[in-house]
Amino acid sequence: MNESELIHPSAIISAEAALAEDVRIGPYTVIGPNVQIDAGCDIGSHCVIKGPTIIGCNNRIYPFASIGDDPQDKKYAGEETRLEIGAGNTIREYCTINRGTRGDEGITRLGDNNWLMAYTHVAHDCQLGSYIIMANGSTLGGHVHVDDYVMFSAFAAIHQFCRVGAHSLVGAYGGIMQDIPPYLLVFGQPPTPRGINSEGLKRRDFSSEQIKNLKAAYRLLYRKGLSLAEAREQLADLAGEQPELRKFVEFIDRSERGLIR
Repeated sequence: MNESELIHPSAIISAEAALAEDVRIGPYTVIGPNVQIDAGCDIGSHCVIKGPTIIGCNNRIYPFASIGDDPQDKKYAGEETRLEIGAGNTIREYCTINRGTRGDEGITRLGDNNWLMAYTHVAHDCQLGSYIIMANGSTLGGHVHVDDYVMFSAFAAIHQFCRVGAHSLVGAYGGIMQDIPPYLLVFGQPPTPRGINSEGLKRRDFSSEQIKNLKAAYRLLYRKGLSLAEAREQLADLAGEQPELRKFVEFIDRSERGLIR
């Protein structure tokens, strides 16, 4: 299949963009300068992709997505910043992913095999891992860090500078203002920790013993009336024989906004 069959004639592709030979581009899509798109990508109609942006292989971007545009930050003054997207991601209709700012590393990052449903937003300087699901309308403020295998339900909103730990689940319409430790199930109005994301862990082949250990760790952190320092010390002791608890300890150590409790 030649280029004329892969790229719709109505698409506008900058001469300064670099596209792999098999990239598909739909009607009326605009690809700006300093955009790199690797092999196996399929870009739908009416998308706008601005650079500097690097998009890895085998990504599917659906119509009307806005990728790599300027950060929505009043301090942004036109300086060059970047967006880096890994491989195998699905980015659905009307998603927006902004570049970084010089107030951070200057880079927004999205890892591999993530699924961003329609109308989701990833703001400037966010750092996302892999296998993350963002359901329709969920939103990440600037500088948010999200670890692997997190799920955001519809219209969940994460305040800027928050961290969300691996394997956690945030319920619909949740407005999150503090860090969410790994493995947690958080939902309600206001959002409250409700236990461990057991179903998600089972799907990822955590053993019954590991899930039992994580439930005990949750009770220690949230139900025993301990201070955070006391809970952290006990979790660190248990992590020697229960390595799945190390994520709890490491997360507590790097939390800056405080844990949701």
